[in-house]
Amino acid sequence: MGKREATGGYDPSGIDLEAWTVLEAQLEATIPNYDRVNKLMTFGQDKRWRRNVRNHASPGMKILEVGCGPGSFAEDLVGLDVTCLDPSPEMLKVAKKRVDYARAERGEEPAVYVEAIAEEIPLEDNTFDMVFCLFSFRDFQDKRKGLEEIYRVLKPGGQLVICDAGKANWLHGIAGRIWMATVVQWLARIVTKDKNHPWKGLANTYSHYGTNGYYRAMIKDVGYQNVQGRLLWPFAMASRFRGTKPEQ
Repeated sequence: MGKREATGGYDPSGIDLEAWTVLEAQLEATIPNYDRVNKLMTFGQDKRWRRNVRNHASPGMKILEVGCGPGSFAEDLVGLDVTCLDPSPEMLKVAKKRVDYARAERGEEPAVYVEAIAEEIPLEDNTFDMVFCLFSFRDFQDKRKGLEEIYRVLKPGGQLVICDAGKANWLHGIAGRIWMATVVQWLARIVTKDKNHPWKGLANTYSHYGTNGYYRAMIKDVGYQNVQGRLLWPFAMASRFRGTKPEQ
């Protein structure tokens, strides 16, 4: 991991490849219980947060989700041209089955699926009206580079919307770390019936995550305008960031 910086935690930008590879394996191991554990650990707020983010899109928009995971968010993107990107072929396999089934039920065309990392998006410049990151930003190997790639593929005037862990400051971060290290571990162990469940390792991604202010500054520095970042209530467990690529 990188050295401690003035972020209220550790910034995973620059995480070494070996550590990132281990993290990806842990993420894949969450697939069978992903939705159930997330629902329990957030008191059901994960569904509300997804709706909050989803409501930023308008019908007909061309959408990219970076870090789509098993498709929990993308399956409910209605009336949109959707591309799902994830570095894990196992995640994409599950997402494709889940998302395309939901789209077929609505009479929509299948989504597009791309196996790639956020730092190297193999898509053309100025392509998407909106890019979403739902609890994937903290897993980027290099956050700044990922933000730059997203900026590149957004159309002028397009918007980035991120929903991820909430960390207002170092004190709030301590409370979140305690929650992740105790209650979440307990819930995951009950659900998976495995004391060595993958959430044990994933708790570190919160500990190594920076504060809202740190990432607001980073998003602005990359070039986004109208940057906002705030905690989502009632539990302040997540934050939502927004930024717009300037019109040319």
